[in-house]
Amino acid sequence: MKQPWIHNAKTDSLFILSPPFLVLTVIFLFQKKIEHLNDHYSFVTWLFLIVFVDVAHVYSTLFKTYLVKQEFQKRRMLYLVVPALSLLLGLVLYQLGSLFFWSSLALVAVYHFVRQQYGFMRLYARFEPNNFHKTIDNIAIYTATIFPMLYWFSTPRKFTWFVEGEFEWMGKLPDFLPLITIVYFAVIVIWVVKTIAVYLKFKELNIPKNAVIVGTFLSWYFGIVYFNNDLIFTFLNVVSHGIPYIALIYLNEIEKKDESYLQKLSVFKSGIGVVLFIGTLLVIAFSEEFLWETLVWKENISFSNINISENWQMFLVPLLTVPQLTHYLLDGFIWKNAKKKR
Repeated sequence: MKQPWIHNAKTDSLFILSPPFLVLTVIFLFQKKIEHLNDHYSFVTWLFLIVFVDVAHVYSTLFKTYLVKQEFQKRRMLYLVVPALSLLLGLVLYQLGSLFFWSSLALVAVYHFVRQQYGFMRLYARFEPNNFHKTIDNIAIYTATIFPMLYWFSTPRKFTWFVEGEFEWMGKLPDFLPLITIVYFAVIVIWVVKTIAVYLKFKELNIPKNAVIVGTFLSWYFGIVYFNNDLIFTFLNVVSHGIPYIALIYLNEIEKKDESYLQKLSVFKSGIGVVLFIGTLLVIAFSEEFLWETLVWKENISFSNINISENWQMFLVPLLTVPQLTHYLLDGFIWKNAKKKR
């Protein structure tokens, strides 16, 4: 069968499909050194994983939305309303308590991460018919992501999504772990049998789609369930999510678009376009995180003479969260028809 690559086999494999496999290989080969990094070089790991990958991928959305004149004009109301709604929602949630705010944001983030994996899988299955095989794939990708989160909710972990205690209220749920563990491995067996049966009967093997599903199972299981380490979780979670997203934005929204559509953004298609693209994301990402660190967190960058009162924090934190929440909310709209257009 013809493989449904987004760009081509080499580029897709390197930047979209391989991250979870490569990261997991590095973790198994250098687990002790990674744990040492976690204990002694937190600034470096924060800079490269959180700032240069996680936050940078949030701002890569700009190259599909706000920075593209035609796209912005076409959905002007959406792009103006969503940030305003994000700020309003953040202000309301923070009024209900800081922990309630971060718990709510964490759940939205989890949903966003889950849906991205589903989105990539469906993108690579865009030429396949809607049938029973599709249903099994859908169940598999959601099982790969939801089971580790349910495990996290019921079992104490040494890492957080945003802040300590964000999922503690989930611990009050019934002990369903034994049952869902059986379901989890049963789904894996069913999906493997289905994939083998389809290949034997039709001689069809969708390599990128299956790679997304397997990579999701591996990164979420080992990042959350198997290992109980903050840096390992962050490494697997952030790289597996952020790098493919940034690659998809560049490949589809810059490289594949003509200059008349991109207009001023055409500079990012030049010989050093990729470098300019990545450099722009890094500068914006670091600028945001610099504000978070100096005004709120004070963990990696801090100035003793800057202290924000709690009253201002109630406005500042929701305001700083606007880009992130806007990214989460917009993602449900901007990729909605992606499969149909390819």
